[in-house]
Amino acid sequence: MGKVHIVTDSTADIPKELQKELDITVVPLKVHFGEETFEDGIDLTSEQFYKKLTESGQIPTTSQPTPHQFETEYRRITQEDPGTDIISIHLSSKLSGTFQSAYIASQTLGDEVSLTVVDSKRASYAIGIIVVEVARLAKNGATKEECLGRLNELLEDTSLFFLVDTLEYLEKNGRIGKASAVLGSLLKIKPILSLNEDGEVYPFEKVRGQKKAIARMVQEFEQKYGQELINVAISHANVEDEAKQLIEMMKEKFNVKESVVTDIGPVIGTHVGPGAIAIIATKAK
Repeated sequence: MGKVHIVTDSTADIPKELQKELDITVVPLKVHFGEETFEDGIDLTSEQFYKKLTESGQIPTTSQPTPHQFETEYRRITQEDPGTDIISIHLSSKLSGTFQSAYIASQTLGDEVSLTVVDSKRASYAIGIIVVEVARLAKNGATKEECLGRLNELLEDTSLFFLVDTLEYLEKNGRIGKASAVLGSLLKIKPILSLNEDGEVYPFEKVRGQKKAIARMVQEFEQKYGQELINVAISHANVEDEAKQLIEMMKEKFNVKESVVTDIGPVIGTHVGPGAIAIIATKAK
């Protein structure tokens, strides 16, 4: 029986200790500040990124891994452990060309490697919460078919809602129009954002004020999950204290099996800006 190895990309925002514990291969995207280029999570940590973002006054840009980067990782995995089945789970194809790069690499390798490339249609730890569970299954000896079966369940069951502190970054990165950004800022509107079935960002609801917005997000999770057993995560852009308070609130209100607080990394942080916070939940087993 072949071993299963899970690959993802750095936008999954998986804490380093979980990456190591579950032997998850993470292929980095890049962040560009002018002429400087950094690999997400490798030579630019979240803490360094938000400090640089504030001090430089620049809006950075991001770029996806090349097909060659994926091909190199896939070959390395199978050379180190022949017969390994690889499941490669990535950032929404509507937000980045990362999935396409991984897919091109899979086509180049053909039958040389047993490989399934998956468009998660999600971002940040909404990918990570799925990757971690599938990687744990793989580590415990599950077959490729069992891992893919659970993966499909998680893709159906995982929900994400997030808030941004300012609409400036979404506007400058082309995610919303300038008029909407200006109006939202003037009225102190907090749009609750999510990802639709195709993996695109959309405004779920507009609420005035952070507290009301968080209460509305929690209400939506209550309607979806009730007292079902769930895994919960909070991902945040340099607002750790708020994130810790929010995870405790979620643990009080819901029947939580596992909980994680994680940083929104440099690539996703480029698009949502400092102060963003997300709640992610999925049905547990």
